[in-house]
This record gives sequence, C-alpha cells and structure tokens, in this order.
Amino acid sequence: MPPTPANGLPDRVLRRGDYVWGSFLKPEIVDGYVNATNPGDRRDVLGRFAFSLRSVDDAVEAAGRGARSWRRTGLMERAAAVQRFRDQLQELAEPVAMLVVREAGKPLWEARQEVAASVRALDLLLDDGVGLVAPRVMEDIAGRTDYVARGVVAIVNPSVLTLTNAVLTTSAAILGGNGVVYKPSKYSPVVGQTVAELWDRVKLPRGVFNLVQGPGAAVGQRLVNHPGIDALLFTGSYETARELRRALAERPELPTLFQTGGKGLAYVHEDAPRERTVYELLVGAFLTAGQRATSTARVFVHTAAWDEIVPDLVRRAQRLRVGYGFDDDVFMGPVISDSLRTRFRKYCRTLTAKGHVALCDGDAMELSGRRGHYCAPGIYDVRWRGGLPFLNEEPPGPLLLVYRVNGPDEAIDLHNRAMYRPVTSVFAKPDGAAVAELREGLRTGALNVNRSTVGASLRLPTAPQGRAGTGIAGGIELMRVVTAPRAGIVETRAFDAAHLVPGIEWDEDSTMGELGAADVHVE
Repeated sequence: MPPTPANGLPDRVLRRGDYVWGSFLKPEIVDGYVNATNPGDRRDVLGRFAFSLRSVDDAVEAAGRGARSWRRTGLMERAAAVQRFRDQLQELAEPVAMLVVREAGKPLWEARQEVAASVRALDLLLDDGVGLVAPRVMEDIAGRTDYVARGVVAIVNPSVLTLTNAVLTTSAAILGGNGVVYKPSKYSPVVGQTVAELWDRVKLPRGVFNLVQGPGAAVGQRLVNHPGIDALLFTGSYETARELRRALAERPELPTLFQTGGKGLAYVHEDAPRERTVYELLVGAFLTAGQRATSTARVFVHTAAWDEIVPDLVRRAQRLRVGYGFDDDVFMGPVISDSLRTRFRKYCRTLTAKGHVALCDGDAMELSGRRGHYCAPGIYDVRWRGGLPFLNEEPPGPLLLVYRVNGPDEAIDLHNRAMYRPVTSVFAKPDGAAVAELREGLRTGALNVNRSTVGASLRLPTAPQGRAGTGIAGGIELMRVVTAPRAGIVETRAFDAAHLVPGIEWDEDSTMGELGAADVHVE
C-alpha cells in the first residue's frame, strides 16, 4: 500500500485540472465538481475535481488544430509516439495500479492485471493495428487505399476498466492521426488525469490529446453534441446511448461506436467439465464485483447437469472473499457507488418478490473498519416458465441468474430473446455435437467454449449483439472506426480516342487552333 499519513489514509491526489492544448489548466469558470472517493473506504477522499462547460469548447477547438498537423505526420512516427506512451505506462505500472485500487475499489492483484492488460493492448495495437491502417496498393490497376484520420475524436468512457478503455481508445485514435478529446467517468477522474499525464510525458504536438473532466449529464452532453467533433466512441449504459442517438439525430453522418454491454450469458451442457465450469462461472459473474460489460449475468443449465453444477457454484460463491482492495487474499472489492449498490439490493428484492428463489442471497454488506459499497454475491434460480424470465435488463453488480433448461434448444431460445448479447460462454465437450448446434444457433458477439465471458483477445474482432452495441467491432478493429478509407486510381496510360464510350464525338483535328487559353472567352 502507498505511504500514508498519521490518520492511516493515503494523501489526496493533486488536482491538475483539464488538459487542453498541451497543458493542464484549472477552469476559470467553474460549473461544478466531481468528487473522487475510494468506494472501498469513503474516508479516503482522493480529491475534488472542478469542471467547466467552456473547457469542452476549448478542448474541441484545440483538438481540431492539433489534428490538422498530426494527420500529416507519418504512420511510423505516430506509432513511435504510442510506443513511448506504452513505455511510460509500463514504467509507472505499480503507482498506477495503486491509484486504480483507490478509485475503483478493486483488489490490488486485479488492478495490476488491468495495468498489464493495458500494456498488452498497446503491444497488440502496435503489432497488428498499424497494419490495419497502412496504405493498400494494387499495382495491377495502379490503385491504392489510404486510411485517413477522421479529425476530432470524442471519447466518453465508463467507470469500469477505465484505464484499459482509456488506453486503448485514445491510443487507437492518436495512432490513426486524429486529435482526441477524452472524458473519463465522473467516478474515475484520477485515472483520467493519470492517462493525461502519461500522454503529456510523450511530448505530442499541442492539441493532439485533450482531457475534460465532469459528469456525463453536463460535460458529456456538451462534448457529444459539439459540432466540432468528427467521430464518437462511447462506452456506457444503453439508456445513455439511446439518449445520445436521439440527440445526434441531426448528424446521421457522424461515425459513432456505441458499446453498451448489458453483461454476458452462458450455457452449461450435461457433459460440461464440473470444476472448470464452476470456476469460470464464478470468475465470469463476480470478478470486478460483476460490473464488467461482459460479466456473466445469466446461465442456462441443462437439467441433467443442475445437481452437479449449481450446488457447488452456490457453495463456492458463498465463500468468496469480499474485502478492501489493499488487503491480502481478497477476490472481490466493492461496487463503484452507493447508487449502484442500492440498485443491486432493489433488483434482488424484486427477484424474490416475483417468485424467483434465492440460492445465495445478494445484499449489501458491511466490512469491519471500512465504510465502503460492499455487496455479497447473489445467485437466483429464475422460474422462467412462469412467464417472467428477466431477460430484458442488465442485472446490476455481483448477480448471477440461473435457468434450468431441458437442453440446447431451450437454451438457444432463451438466449436469443435476451436484449443484451455481447458474449456467451458454452461449457461442454469441445468436440461434442452440442457445441456445433450452439455455434449455429446462438446469436452473440463472441462465443467462448469452456472459458468465462470476461476472457477475450483484442486480436479477435467482436461485434456485440442486441442492445449491447451497434454491431461494430471493437478491439484493434477500432482502427477502422477512427479512420476512413480513401480509394484512388492513377491513370498512367496514354490517351487513346479509339476507346471512347459511345455517344461522344471526338475529332482529333478539332483543337483550339491558334487561340491560346487566355483568348477564350466564356459568357
């Protein structure tokens, strides 16, 4: 744990303001504040961050100026800048991980994993992403395709995996030659500032990277509706995305990527490997307190596997260690806010009120010596045959809904009725007939066999289905969103009038004669 003063809590973080035109600036006109507080112990106040709507205008204008010069910078030079950013993150991995613990509440081991995953994401972007936007040359037709920068890319990020999201999206946009205006979640201003500090160390040209702090309802709305942006990358709730799409109805030409999660699903077949299945379901459902966009929220269990899988899953979920991020041997920390914990408790009460059965009661919990937003994991047997399958909403927090089904057909039907389908796990013999049937029938953005829904590779394009996204792939495929292909053909052959299309009279002897271009007068 980082050094602490006499009261036993870490020091506050230096609030440096927004980052605009290559400098940290505190707003002259303050429209409000966002407070960064450790969700694992609310006594640990990281700081109070001022925000200003005027900063959005300044940041967009700066990004526009920066983009005009940055897009003319060579691809390899842009890649070198991303490499420097990657090296800075690697060098500062431990202090960055500690800030993630304090701001997100997750255990230190998981925060370290997030930093490592962010570094790996940059490696993949540099290894494979560069090739996605390199010029394509077709010598047989003297043609080529160049991938040109969009211009100003606005990035609005969530409070979960905020470091990885920020690292990937800002790096992809900058590698593509764009100017960036990045707005972190109101729950993660410290990580947002940290990302800005890392880019500041890279010494980019002024205006290429910009940061604005503040809540989505004020600063976020101002940014996404700004006429100066040329592309939008949004990760957050479906409800917010719906409102954004309504607001952007007058700009249908604006390239947008909405990733709205909604959580993943799973199916357990009768021949599923027990220990592997239980472990992957536990990790998928409850890692990061079930807050990831791909966390497992619903699992359909074959009736022949129920008695072997479900009791073991419940028993092990009840033994998961929930605790403070800097304590040893903690699996799960708190949820990000008290409002999310309230939603979690309300959802659990609604389940039981509707006749579904609590196998493992989900509820708020207290941790001795800490004032945090802790929750006990919940598992509920959904009696879906009664007509209330709970397939439309995203279960908040560490919740797993379990459905008893008679086989793949019922699982496929329920699965494809779910509103959100970003990723699905199937637990079965990999070479069995059931897997082939499920691959054919399940409509999902990604299909993992005997792996949890939170396992993914950025090299593999994933386009979430249903309300989980707009069907556009993320990962390193972001390079396709932050750039636009521009094709062109160069004609090198001499002009031959014998090959004219019909209907054109072409007299080779008909010239301007002795008249020069300057002598021709056009009325």
